[in-house]
Amino acid sequence: MSKAFTREDDGDLDDDLGVEESDDSLKVPGGKNYITPAGAKRLQDELSAILYVERPKLCEVIAWAASNGDRSENADYIYGKRRLREIDRRIRFLTKRLEAAEIVDPEKQPKDRVLFGARVTVEDESGESKTYQIVGVDETDAANGKISWTSPVGKALLQAKVGDSVVLHTPKGEHELEILKIE
Repeated sequence: MSKAFTREDDGDLDDDLGVEESDDSLKVPGGKNYITPAGAKRLQDELSAILYVERPKLCEVIAWAASNGDRSENADYIYGKRRLREIDRRIRFLTKRLEAAEIVDPEKQPKDRVLFGARVTVEDESGESKTYQIVGVDETDAANGKISWTSPVGKALLQAKVGDSVVLHTPKGEHELEILKIE
């Protein structure tokens, strides 16, 4: 059959390729999705902004574009529908992450050991000191010293006390870190 007689869809490439958000992307090592109250609030704020601001505006644009007639060559409609699928995917992701979240308040944690939410100052073998905060996987921001409790550094630091030396296993070998301060 000639291509001229086939119907083109509205650009639903993700569905045609079978690309689906898998539940594996939501799984956290250890089965728990620990998160600080601030991290949970950021996720909730993002979800609210998407649900109540961004998505309704986009639906208006799509409705306007659909009212213009031929949808097969209507870029506003095609890209609007594609963006709507992306937004809906993000809404599902955030909803599942928040449902699975176990909020842990760092202020209520003991300060004698490195636990979830703690801010830890360490010194490496070369004498350089760094400060890390142990946070959930959804809050990780290495540039600002926020590392996941499931990361190699996070795993090495958990349960350590001031004065302890921990061994960090990296692809470049083993490194020793001394715990200087826990906040």
